[in-house]
Amino acid sequence: MISNRPAAVLWDMDGTIVDTEPYWMVAEEALVGSFGGTWTHEDGLRLVGNGLGDSARILQEAGVDLPAAEIIDRLSDRVMEQILVEVPWRPGARELLRGIREAGIPTALVTMSIGRMARQVADAVPFDAFDHVVAGDDVARSKPHPEAYLAAAALLGVDIRDCVAIEDSAPGVASATASGATV
Repeated sequence: MISNRPAAVLWDMDGTIVDTEPYWMVAEEALVGSFGGTWTHEDGLRLVGNGLGDSARILQEAGVDLPAAEIIDRLSDRVMEQILVEVPWRPGARELLRGIREAGIPTALVTMSIGRMARQVADAVPFDAFDHVVAGDDVARSKPHPEAYLAAAALLGVDIRDCVAIEDSAPGVASATASGATV
């Protein structure tokens, strides 16, 4: 069980460090619209915290006639373009991350976004923020499965039961909890 000092802090990305969820929703609406469909804010909320493969399947059901890999690439490219314009940092996230790093606690970014996007966000932090990044394309099973959190702990060489996970979505909390981390 975790002591008063965690062995590592494992961070979710979308909605936790950066508020990219509005970027995702705009990209989803544009993609569905390009195939003649409609996509509401409520539709977008159904995808929050899910793996991109699951999201692609739901978008296909909404009428997007593309292979899942192309849906993922198009959405990710659109969101990454917006991140280049403005990184939507969550209030206090960088400060908390800096404090954790200054305390010498290892960290990992654990996200279902693709690796190139996760690295884009990690590289935008103005200090060495993460020891490792585990992205959606690094694992076979997306959140709520615990694989990503277990992989992050293994990369850091720590017991998952001694880690704290910072999450914002139901699938993410379920993933971190199932892994054995403290959420």
